[in-house]
Parts: sequence; structure tokens; C-alpha cells
Amino acid sequence: MELKVSRKSKSKKTVITVKDVKIGNGDPVIIAGPCAVEGEEEYIAEALFLKEAGVQILRGGAFKPRTSPYAFSGLGVEGLKILAKAREITGLPVVTEVMDPRDVEIVGKYADILQIGSRNMQNFTLLKEVGLVDKPVLLKRGLAATIKEWFLAAEYIVNSGNEQVILCERGIRTFEDYTRNTFDLAGMVAALDLTHLPVIADPSHATGRSELVGRVALGALAAGADGIMVEVHPHPEEALSDGRQSLDYEEFKKLMSVIKRFKSQSV
Repeated sequence: MELKVSRKSKSKKTVITVKDVKIGNGDPVIIAGPCAVEGEEEYIAEALFLKEAGVQILRGGAFKPRTSPYAFSGLGVEGLKILAKAREITGLPVVTEVMDPRDVEIVGKYADILQIGSRNMQNFTLLKEVGLVDKPVLLKRGLAATIKEWFLAAEYIVNSGNEQVILCERGIRTFEDYTRNTFDLAGMVAALDLTHLPVIADPSHATGRSELVGRVALGALAAGADGIMVEVHPHPEEALSDGRQSLDYEEFKKLMSVIKRFKSQSV
């Protein structure tokens, strides 16, 4: 049986529209923001900087899955309200993670895109629940998932009625321990060939090291990714989560200047 998300089932590329942003139309989209929403004043200032830098979609975690139960796990609903306020001020859509089927309704109330993180890629109850929502879903590849398993997770969402799925390659766990994960560039390129869904890259989680993020991001774009999602923080050393992989403002501006040149040459 051919999967609904496969290129054989639908040869034409799916383009997902979020407000006035199109994902999958050949013009790579830039999603950026801090790992977690840490406070209203801080996030609004970050959102304004990101808009000025050329970002098209804001990211930020309100509910954070953390390996340690003692680590900062987000502001919850308060964080969602801050994201909504940033959207109102900047006009940019926002993406944030939903971790629990019970939270799908409240997250969908405030967010423009619902993210399923790598730890929940095979949380089938959650996948079915977001499949009932009329909003795009960004599905990250699991820590040790094959491409087929990744596609089957997307199939759960599509089968529930929601065809607005964006796939995100964010690195997989291997024996390598220098980087946080191993960015599977070949897997991302294969996904672009095998599915009609948009495929983006997350070089921040893939590398875990800020000095590697920019080059991996450019490599993904050069290989045909429909976009990238990058973590940015004004003071990474003070970030409440994932500071090591976050770009500071100067690093991000340098990356965006290269991306803009890359996009202009690709037209």
C-alpha cells in the first residue's frame, strides 16, 4: 500500500501557507527564535530583532520536554500568550511544541504551527489528535527513527484529516558524541525525493554546537531544504535551555547575510 505522504501518491509538491508565508514553494523559509520563551519583555525584544533580520516565522518553546525533571520546562500557557503577543506586534506567525494530547486545543488556540518534537514522533495518540486540528503540524524526525518510520508518523496525522504536515530533519542519535546528534543530510535529501511534503532542517539540534550551526544550515539549503529552523538568543550563555547551540545576534546576522546572498543567486 502506497503511503499518502509519498511522492508516488501525489507527484505535485505540497505547499503549506501560514498567514502569508509559503513553505515548499521553492523559496526556503527561515524560522528562528530562542529554545524557550523566558519572559514577555525578553521575547518581544527578540521577536522584533528577528523580524528586522528577515525571519519569516518565530519559534519558541512554551512546553519544553527536558531530559532532567529539574531543568526549566517552559512557562506553559503564559508562554503561549507571550508568543501570541509577539505575533500581534510583529505580524509573524509562530510555531511551538505540543507534548500532550490534552494540550492540543490550548496550543492550537495560540500557535500558527503545532510542533511535534523528536521525543514524541511516535506518540500515536498525539499524532492522531493534531491530525484533527486545522493548522499545520511540524513533525520532527525521532532520535533513532528511519525515514520510513518518520513518514509513517506523518501518515498518522494525514490519515486523521490534516494534510498540512511539514517534516523536519533534526539529526539522529549515533555513536558520535562530539555533536549533539548526527545531521542526516542524505536522509533529508532522500525525504525531499520520496515525499511531496515540505522538508526543513534544524541545524541547532542536529549539531548542538553554535559554531557548526551556520555551515550545516547552509549545507541543508544548498541541498534543497524547504527551510531551516535555528535557535537564537541575545545571550546564549544565560539561556535557560540549549544555550550551547544558540546563535547570538551577531552570529545570526552574519548567517542571514549569507542566506540572502544564497537565495538571490538561486533565483
